[in-house]
Order: sequence, then structure tokens, then C-alpha cells
Amino acid sequence: MKLKGTSLQLKVWNYLKKIPEGQTRTYKQVAIDIKKENAVRAVANAISKNPYPIRIPCHRVIRSDGGLGGYSGPGGIKMKKRLLKKELKI
Repeated sequence: MKLKGTSLQLKVWNYLKKIPEGQTRTYKQVAIDIKKENAVRAVANAISKNPYPIRIPCHRVIRSDGGLGGYSGPGGIKMKKRLLKKELKI
């Protein structure tokens, strides 16, 4: 799959593909891990523009307070909740 986006979007989306099933990261952790620690909002925005939800597992990114945040894939936040429940076995 050939991704098209800004350099930040591509960096974020490639990072998301490396989050193992059954694990989550926070938006802040993603920003820190891609060396953009002061760009948490930009990272969240890049995640919201994910062109391939599920294949690029943006549902594995949650808020620092444990909240789910958003989900731009089909089914919205209900689908994010369902995907995480299945993967995390909760």
C-alpha cells in the first residue's frame, strides 16, 4: 500500500503499524517516540487522517487519561471500543 501524506503523517502512520496487537500507546507516547514530543495535537490530527483504519491500527492510540479519544474509521468510537475490547480481551 502506497501512502500519501505529509512527512509527519507518514511518520505517524508508519509508527502505528508497529504497535503490536493487544497493546496501546497514548497520543503523547506516539509524539515522543517519533521525536515530536511538542506536537501531540499534530500527531492526533495525523492519526485522525489515517486513510486505512484497522490496517493502520490507529484504534490502539488512546488519551493519557485512559479515555479512548476519537476514531475516524467506520463505526466511530463504538468500533474503536469493540476493536480494543477484542484485542485486549476485556
